[in-house]
Amino acid sequence: MAWQRMVLQIGMGTDIRGGDYTKAAVRALRDALWHNSLSVADAVGLPVDSMQVAVTIGVPQPEQVDKAAVLAVLPHGTGTVEVVEGGLEIMNDARTNKTVIANAAALVRLDVP
Repeated sequence: MAWQRMVLQIGMGTDIRGGDYTKAAVRALRDALWHNSLSVADAVGLPVDSMQVAVTIGVPQPEQVDKAAVLAVLPHGTGTVEVVEGGLEIMNDARTNKTVIANAAALVRLDVP
């Protein structure tokens, strides 16, 4: 059997007033995952928990993201999280608060014969 790329899901998430990078990252991954129902594992006769999901999150300050909180979003399978520089950070006029925009990519692999 060989691990094969089956699905790439993408999403965007924000924290409009709090400047919370983890909240934006979690919302981005949820956006990527919650807009579809994957039946690919069933289609090849594998349990949904056999999926391996590689998550990449893009935010302006990667070190501010709690990877465990992002990983906890995955409903099935096992996963990894890599956080890279990306997304957007927009300061308010008074420069006292910011909006954070995160991007997420979830790459799903299955070990298929």
